[in-house]
Amino acid sequence: MSRFLKRASVAALVLAASASAVLAQQLGVGREATVAEIKAWDIAVRPDGKGLPVGKGTAARGETIFQTQCATCHGEFGEGKGRWPELAGGHGTLKADRPFKTIGSYWPYATTVFDYVRRAMPFGNAQSLSDDDLYAVTAYLLSLNDIVKDPNFELSEKTLPAVKMPNADGFYDDDREVSEKQFWARKPCMKECSKEAAAVIGRAMAVDVTPGQKAGPKVD
Repeated sequence: MSRFLKRASVAALVLAASASAVLAQQLGVGREATVAEIKAWDIAVRPDGKGLPVGKGTAARGETIFQTQCATCHGEFGEGKGRWPELAGGHGTLKADRPFKTIGSYWPYATTVFDYVRRAMPFGNAQSLSDDDLYAVTAYLLSLNDIVKDPNFELSEKTLPAVKMPNADGFYDDDREVSEKQFWARKPCMKECSKEAAAVIGRAMAVDVTPGQKAGPKVD
Protein backbone atom coordinates (compact mmCIF):
# COMPACT_ATOMS: atom_id res chain seq x y z
CA MET A 1 0.00 0.00 0.00
CA SER A 2 1.37 3.46 -0.90
CA ARG A 3 2.06 6.12 1.76
CA PHE A 4 -0.78 8.21 0.33
CA LEU A 5 -3.27 5.36 0.73
CA LYS A 6 -2.02 4.66 4.26
CA ARG A 7 -2.43 8.31 5.24
CA ALA A 8 -5.87 8.43 3.65
CA SER A 9 -6.94 5.31 5.56
CA VAL A 10 -5.71 6.71 8.88
CA ALA A 11 -7.49 10.01 8.21
CA ALA A 12 -10.72 8.21 7.41
CA LEU A 13 -10.53 6.23 10.68
CA VAL A 14 -9.91 9.42 12.66
CA LEU A 15 -12.89 11.16 11.01
CA ALA A 16 -15.14 8.17 11.67
CA ALA A 17 -14.13 8.06 15.32
CA SER A 18 -14.70 11.79 15.68
CA ALA A 19 -18.13 11.56 14.06
CA SER A 20 -19.15 8.72 16.40
CA ALA A 21 -18.03 10.76 19.40
CA VAL A 22 -20.09 13.76 18.27
CA LEU A 23 -23.16 11.62 17.64
CA ALA A 24 -22.83 10.09 21.09
CA GLN A 25 -22.96 13.50 22.74
CA GLN A 26 -26.09 15.56 23.26
CA LEU A 27 -26.23 18.52 20.92
CA GLY A 28 -27.94 20.80 23.40
CA VAL A 29 -30.57 21.82 20.87
CA GLY A 30 -34.30 21.51 21.44
CA ARG A 31 -35.86 19.22 24.04
CA GLU A 32 -37.20 15.72 24.42
CA ALA A 33 -40.63 15.13 22.91
CA THR A 34 -43.44 14.77 25.43
CA VAL A 35 -45.59 11.64 25.68
CA ALA A 36 -48.53 13.55 24.18
CA GLU A 37 -46.45 14.76 21.23
CA ILE A 38 -45.17 11.28 20.48
CA LYS A 39 -48.69 9.87 20.73
CA ALA A 40 -50.01 12.47 18.27
CA TRP A 41 -47.27 11.62 15.76
CA ASP A 42 -47.08 7.87 16.21
CA ILE A 43 -50.42 6.90 14.67
CA ALA A 44 -49.35 4.21 12.21
CA VAL A 45 -51.46 1.04 12.07
CA ARG A 46 -49.74 -2.12 10.85
CA PRO A 47 -51.34 -4.81 8.67
CA ASP A 48 -51.58 -7.10 11.70
CA GLY A 49 -53.58 -4.46 13.57
CA LYS A 50 -50.83 -3.26 15.89
CA GLY A 51 -51.37 0.45 16.54
CA LEU A 52 -55.16 0.38 16.31
CA PRO A 53 -56.77 2.65 18.92
CA VAL A 54 -59.55 1.53 21.23
CA GLY A 55 -62.91 2.25 19.64
CA LYS A 56 -65.89 0.84 17.77
CA GLY A 57 -68.30 1.69 15.00
CA THR A 58 -70.84 0.20 12.59
CA ALA A 59 -71.49 0.65 8.89
CA ALA A 60 -74.94 2.01 9.70
CA ARG A 61 -73.38 4.88 11.66
CA GLY A 62 -70.53 5.22 9.19
CA GLU A 63 -72.96 5.90 6.34
CA THR A 64 -74.14 9.08 8.04
CA ILE A 65 -70.58 10.27 8.61
CA PHE A 66 -69.55 9.35 5.05
CA GLN A 67 -72.40 11.32 3.49
CA THR A 68 -71.45 14.49 5.36
CA GLN A 69 -67.66 14.18 5.33
CA CYS A 70 -66.72 12.12 2.25
CA ALA A 71 -69.49 11.94 -0.36
CA THR A 72 -68.71 15.35 -1.85
CA CYS A 73 -65.57 13.87 -3.42
CA HIS A 74 -66.16 10.12 -3.41
CA GLY A 75 -69.89 9.99 -4.20
CA GLU A 76 -72.72 8.68 -2.06
CA PHE A 77 -71.82 5.05 -2.83
CA GLY A 78 -68.04 5.41 -3.23
CA GLU A 79 -68.33 5.70 -7.01
CA GLY A 80 -66.15 8.81 -7.11
CA LYS A 81 -66.88 12.25 -8.54
CA GLY A 82 -64.92 13.97 -11.27
CA ARG A 83 -61.27 13.09 -10.79
CA TRP A 84 -61.71 11.97 -7.20
CA PRO A 85 -61.00 8.24 -6.78
CA GLU A 86 -63.59 5.49 -6.65
CA LEU A 87 -63.68 3.49 -3.43
CA ALA A 88 -66.00 0.63 -4.35
CA GLY A 89 -66.45 -1.83 -7.20
CA GLY A 90 -63.92 -3.27 -9.63
CA HIS A 91 -64.12 -6.87 -8.44
CA GLY A 92 -62.40 -9.20 -10.89
CA THR A 93 -60.86 -6.45 -13.04
CA LEU A 94 -57.22 -6.62 -11.97
CA LYS A 95 -56.25 -8.78 -14.95
CA ALA A 96 -58.14 -6.60 -17.42
CA ASP A 97 -56.53 -4.02 -19.72
CA ARG A 98 -57.93 -1.33 -17.45
CA PRO A 99 -57.87 -2.66 -13.89
CA PHE A 100 -60.31 -0.95 -11.54
CA LYS A 101 -58.42 -0.62 -8.25
CA THR A 102 -60.61 0.09 -5.24
CA ILE A 103 -60.71 -0.89 -1.59
CA GLY A 104 -62.68 -4.01 -2.47
CA SER A 105 -60.83 -5.11 -5.61
CA TYR A 106 -57.24 -4.28 -4.73
CA TRP A 107 -56.55 -3.28 -1.10
CA PRO A 108 -54.70 -6.04 0.83
CA TYR A 109 -55.55 -5.25 4.48
CA ALA A 110 -58.62 -3.81 6.18
CA THR A 111 -56.43 -2.39 8.95
CA THR A 112 -54.53 -0.18 6.53
CA VAL A 113 -57.79 1.20 5.18
CA PHE A 114 -58.35 2.49 8.70
CA ASP A 115 -54.76 3.78 8.81
CA TYR A 116 -55.10 5.77 5.59
CA VAL A 117 -58.47 7.29 6.46
CA ARG A 118 -57.15 8.17 9.91
CA ARG A 119 -54.09 10.06 8.70
CA ALA A 120 -55.34 11.61 5.45
CA MET A 121 -59.12 12.07 5.49
CA PRO A 122 -61.36 14.01 5.21
CA PHE A 123 -59.43 15.90 2.54
CA GLY A 124 -58.50 19.32 3.84
CA ASN A 125 -59.42 18.41 7.41
CA ALA A 126 -57.33 15.31 8.08
CA GLN A 127 -57.27 13.68 11.53
CA SER A 128 -60.45 15.48 12.57
CA LEU A 129 -62.54 12.31 13.02
CA SER A 130 -62.75 10.54 16.36
CA ASP A 131 -61.60 6.94 16.69
CA ASP A 132 -65.22 5.74 16.85
CA ASP A 133 -66.01 7.73 13.70
CA LEU A 134 -63.02 6.16 11.94
CA TYR A 135 -64.17 2.65 12.78
CA ALA A 136 -67.65 3.51 11.55
CA VAL A 137 -66.41 5.00 8.26
CA THR A 138 -64.10 2.04 7.70
CA ALA A 139 -67.02 -0.33 8.32
CA TYR A 140 -69.12 1.58 5.78
CA LEU A 141 -66.33 1.43 3.18
CA LEU A 142 -66.06 -2.31 3.70
CA SER A 143 -69.84 -2.67 3.41
CA LEU A 144 -69.84 -0.75 0.11
CA ASN A 145 -67.54 -3.48 -1.19
CA ASP A 146 -69.66 -6.34 0.24
CA ILE A 147 -66.90 -7.30 2.68
CA VAL A 148 -68.91 -6.42 5.79
CA LYS A 149 -72.48 -7.47 5.04
CA ASP A 150 -74.22 -6.71 8.33
CA PRO A 151 -74.73 -2.93 8.72
CA ASN A 152 -74.81 -3.38 12.49
CA PHE A 153 -71.62 -5.44 12.71
CA GLU A 154 -69.38 -3.67 15.20
CA LEU A 155 -65.88 -2.95 13.92
CA SER A 156 -63.28 -2.43 16.64
CA GLU A 157 -59.59 -2.87 17.40
CA LYS A 158 -60.40 -6.53 18.10
CA THR A 159 -62.57 -7.36 15.08
CA LEU A 160 -60.92 -5.26 12.33
CA PRO A 161 -57.68 -7.32 12.07
CA ALA A 162 -59.78 -10.45 11.45
CA VAL A 163 -61.45 -9.00 8.33
CA LYS A 164 -60.09 -10.76 5.21
CA MET A 165 -59.87 -8.64 2.09
CA PRO A 166 -60.74 -10.19 -1.33
CA ASN A 167 -57.30 -9.49 -2.80
CA ALA A 168 -55.26 -10.33 0.30
CA ASP A 169 -53.59 -13.25 -1.49
CA GLY A 170 -52.86 -11.23 -4.62
CA PHE A 171 -49.61 -9.78 -3.29
CA TYR A 172 -46.20 -11.43 -3.10
CA ASP A 173 -42.63 -10.52 -2.17
CA ASP A 174 -40.21 -9.25 -4.80
CA ASP A 175 -38.78 -12.48 -6.24
CA ARG A 176 -36.71 -11.08 -9.12
CA GLU A 177 -33.49 -12.48 -7.67
CA VAL A 178 -34.95 -15.91 -8.39
CA SER A 179 -37.47 -15.49 -11.21
CA GLU A 180 -35.27 -13.20 -13.36
CA LYS A 181 -31.84 -14.53 -12.53
CA GLN A 182 -31.69 -16.32 -15.87
CA PHE A 183 -31.59 -12.92 -17.58
CA TRP A 184 -28.63 -11.63 -15.58
CA ALA A 185 -25.23 -11.60 -17.28
CA ARG A 186 -21.94 -9.81 -16.69
CA LYS A 187 -21.76 -8.94 -20.39
CA PRO A 188 -25.31 -8.23 -21.53
CA CYS A 189 -26.12 -8.72 -25.18
CA MET A 190 -26.41 -5.40 -27.03
CA LYS A 191 -26.90 -6.52 -30.66
CA GLU A 192 -29.04 -9.15 -32.41
CA CYS A 193 -29.89 -10.75 -29.08
CA SER A 194 -33.26 -12.27 -29.99
CA LYS A 195 -33.62 -15.03 -32.51
CA GLU A 196 -37.27 -14.14 -33.01
CA ALA A 197 -38.56 -11.23 -35.07
CA ALA A 198 -39.69 -8.16 -33.11
CA ALA A 199 -43.44 -7.84 -32.69
CA VAL A 200 -45.74 -5.21 -31.24
CA ILE A 201 -47.44 -6.68 -28.17
CA GLY A 202 -49.13 -3.57 -26.81
CA ARG A 203 -50.34 -0.21 -28.02
CA ALA A 204 -50.80 3.09 -26.24
CA MET A 205 -54.41 3.18 -27.44
CA ALA A 206 -55.24 0.70 -24.66
CA VAL A 207 -54.71 3.46 -22.08
CA ASP A 208 -56.21 6.26 -24.20
CA VAL A 209 -53.01 8.24 -24.74
CA THR A 210 -52.80 7.78 -28.51
CA PRO A 211 -54.86 10.46 -30.33
CA GLY A 212 -57.01 9.52 -33.30
CA GLN A 213 -56.02 10.49 -36.82
CA LYS A 214 -58.10 13.67 -36.69
CA ALA A 215 -57.75 14.42 -32.99
CA GLY A 216 -54.15 15.66 -32.96
CA PRO A 217 -53.37 19.34 -32.28
CA LYS A 218 -52.68 21.67 -35.18
CA VAL A 219 -49.08 22.78 -35.47
CA ASP A 220 -48.10 25.99 -37.27
